[in-house]
Amino acid sequence: MVPTGRYGSWPSPIGAALAASHDGRPEYVGTVGDEVWWTAPRPSEGGRRALIRRTADGTEKSVLPAPWNIRSRVVEYGGQPWAGRARRDDGPLVVFSHLPDQRLYAYEPDHPGDGPPEPRPLTPVSDTGGGLRWADPVIHPDRDEVWCVLEEFTGPAPTDVRRVIAAVPLDGSAADDRSAVRELSDGRHRFVTGPRLSPDGRQVAWIAWDHPRMPWDGTEVLLADVTPDGDFTGARTVAGGSEESIPQVGWTADGSLLHVSDRSGWWNLYRTSADGETLPLCPRPEEFGGPLWKIGHCWFQPLDDGLIAVIHGKGATALGILDPQSGELVDAAGPWTEWAPTLAVRGTRVVGVAASPRSAYEVVELDTRTGRTRVVGSPHDDPVDPSYYPEPLIRTFHGPDDREIHAHVYPPHNPDRIAPDDELPPYVVWAHGGPTGHAPLVLDLEIAYFTSRGIGVAEVNYGGSTGYGREYRERLREQWGVVDVEDCAAVAEALAAEGTADPDRLAIRGGSAGGWTTAASLVTSDLYACGTIIYPILDLLGWATDETHDFESRYLDSLIGPVDEVPARYRERSPIDHVDRITAPFLLLQGLDDVICPPAQSERFLARMAGRGVPHAYIAFEGESHGFRLAGTLIRALEAELSLYAQTFGIERTDVPRLELRK
Repeated sequence: MVPTGRYGSWPSPIGAALAASHDGRPEYVGTVGDEVWWTAPRPSEGGRRALIRRTADGTEKSVLPAPWNIRSRVVEYGGQPWAGRARRDDGPLVVFSHLPDQRLYAYEPDHPGDGPPEPRPLTPVSDTGGGLRWADPVIHPDRDEVWCVLEEFTGPAPTDVRRVIAAVPLDGSAADDRSAVRELSDGRHRFVTGPRLSPDGRQVAWIAWDHPRMPWDGTEVLLADVTPDGDFTGARTVAGGSEESIPQVGWTADGSLLHVSDRSGWWNLYRTSADGETLPLCPRPEEFGGPLWKIGHCWFQPLDDGLIAVIHGKGATALGILDPQSGELVDAAGPWTEWAPTLAVRGTRVVGVAASPRSAYEVVELDTRTGRTRVVGSPHDDPVDPSYYPEPLIRTFHGPDDREIHAHVYPPHNPDRIAPDDELPPYVVWAHGGPTGHAPLVLDLEIAYFTSRGIGVAEVNYGGSTGYGREYRERLREQWGVVDVEDCAAVAEALAAEGTADPDRLAIRGGSAGGWTTAASLVTSDLYACGTIIYPILDLLGWATDETHDFESRYLDSLIGPVDEVPARYRERSPIDHVDRITAPFLLLQGLDDVICPPAQSERFLARMAGRGVPHAYIAFEGESHGFRLAGTLIRALEAELSLYAQTFGIERTDVPRLELRK
C-alpha cells in the first residue's frame, strides 16, 4: 500500500545535485565530413561549453579539454560559436570562439605528429570596452578565410559598439594585427547576422536590423555581389522591413534564396527565384521560425535533392521534410515535442536537437531516404526511474477580455506517495524569460524536483510568447508588466477555482524577464504567498539608461513605450518604485557578473526593502552571469527555492538547508 504524505513533504530521488548535473542542452549541431559535431554543457567543469564530435565509428568525445569554453558573447546572448571543415590529408579544421578572451581560434584535432597542437589564435585582443567578439563563422570554401560577425566595442559604455561582417585570415596574421581583418559589410546597420554564400560564390545574403527594433519586430535581408577579390558590392535590401521579422536566410542548391518571414502573421518559409519572384512554400497558421535571440539560430536547411528540412509547429514543434514544389510536408517519426533552432544536413541526413516530456534534449539524426530517426549524440539516459517524472497537461486558459492563455500544467506526482483526500497541492507559476520566448514541452528535472516532492508547476506561455503567431506575440506591446502579470494570475486563479491548486499556497517564480514578471506580480497582487525572483529587471528607468547591454537597450520602446514619451509609465510599472506594496516573502537570486540584468538593480531593490518587515533572502553568486551555469550555483539556488516554499507553505523538510529569511 502506498503511504500517505502531505503535498510538498514527499521524499524524492531527484535531488538538486542530480538536476544540476543535467542542466543545459546540446546546441549548435554541424557536420564535419561524415562526423556530427555540437556543443554541450558541462556544469561540473566550471559551466563551460564543450565541443563534441561523433566519429565515424560512433564514438562520442570532447574535442578540447577544460578550460576551453566554446561560446561567443556577441550581443551577450552569443550565437553560433564554431565552424568546421573536413580536409583530405590533415583531418578536420575547426574555428571557434573561446569565452574568456572572445578570440577566434583555429584547431586541428587530428593533426599528424605527437598529439594535436594547441589551438592557435586568429584574432587580436582589444582593451576597449568589451573588446572584439566573433560569431556565426563560415569557413570560405575557396579562400583561406573565415567570414563571420565582428562585434567591436568603441568606448566604455555598453552601447559603444559596432557590428560588421568581417573576413579573418586563417594563417593567423590577424592575431596581433587588427588591420589584417577585412570588413565586408559597410556598417550601416547596428546588427547583422553571419553571411550566407550562394552555391556559385557570386552572391552573399545576410540579415540586418537597427534600434529600436528587436529582430522579432522587423529585419531586412541584404543581398550583395561578391567580387573576385572577395569583397561585397552593391548591397541592397531584397526582403523584410520595419514590420516584418525575418530570422533566417539561406540558399538552395539551384541558387534560389530562402527566408523565413512573418509577413502573414506567422513565421512561414518563402523562396525568391533568380528573377526576383517570391513565393510561400508551405503557408500555414504555424511557425517555421522563431525569435532570433542568438546569432545563427537555424530553423531550416535545404538538402541537395531539393527538399528542405524544417522545424515547424504551433506551441510544440516537429522536424519535417518539405517538398517545395508540391508543398507536401512529412514529419519525422519519434517522440520529440520540441526541436531546438539548430539543424545540419549531410547528403540525405538531417541532424537536430530535440526533447520530449519523457526525455531531455539529445542529438537526433533523420535519414530522409528511409524515414528512420535515431539518437546519435548526448543520448537521454534516465538518471532515476521515469515513474517520478511529471506528466504535463497542455491547457488553454482564458484571461481578461476572454483572451486565450497557453500553459503546461505539471501536477504533483510520486509513485511512492499519495496525498490526503482533504488536501489540495501547492502550485508554483513559472514565468519564462524573454519575454519574447517560450516554455517548451520537454522534460526538465528542475520541474520534476518540485513535482516529485508534491509541489505542482504551471509553466505559462503568457501573451507575448512565441509559437502562436505575431498577434499573440504583440499582445505585450507597451503592456509589459500588465498582460504577462494578468495571464500568470489568470492561470493561477483558474487552477485554484477548479480545485487543482490550493488557493492559499500559490507561488510565482521566473528568471530575467520572468524575474520581472514575478516581482511585478508581487507588487500588484496578493494572490501569491511567495515568489522566487531570479536575475531580474526591477528598475525600468535604470535599464533604459545604460544599465543593460546594447542588444536590448531599446527593447523597452516596444515593451513599455519610448521613455521620453511615457516616462511616468516607467515609474508606474517598475517594482523598485513600489516596494511598499510587497507583503509576500521572496527569494532573490543574482549573478554578480550579469551585464544584462546587473546586480546593481537587485541591490537597490533590497535597500528599499530593508526594515519593511517582509521576510526575504538574497543570494548573489560570484562567477555567474545571465543564466546560471555552475553546478554549485544550480544546487544552492534550487535548494533555497524549495526551502522558501516549505517555510511559506508550512511544510517540514529536513533534506535541504534552511533558507535564512530576513526582514
